[in-house]
Amino acid sequence: MAKITKDTLIADCLELNPNAPEILLEAGMHCFGCALAHGETVEEAVSAHGQELDELLAKLNEGLEEA
Repeated sequence: MAKITKDTLIADCLELNPNAPEILLEAGMHCFGCALAHGETVEEAVSAHGQELDELLAKLNEGLEEA
């Protein structure tokens, strides 16, 4: 199974993890509805929103290995 990394596009996160919109919203990020989602990486979005990269990646990857 694919893993979400700092270089994964936000749009790809949405395909890999069906819970990604909820996780991003909890972090105060509305990236999944943003026009930049198709060209912005997780790292770029985190930087723009002042979030913790490793913490967000852990949440986005929860359960992916089991799927």
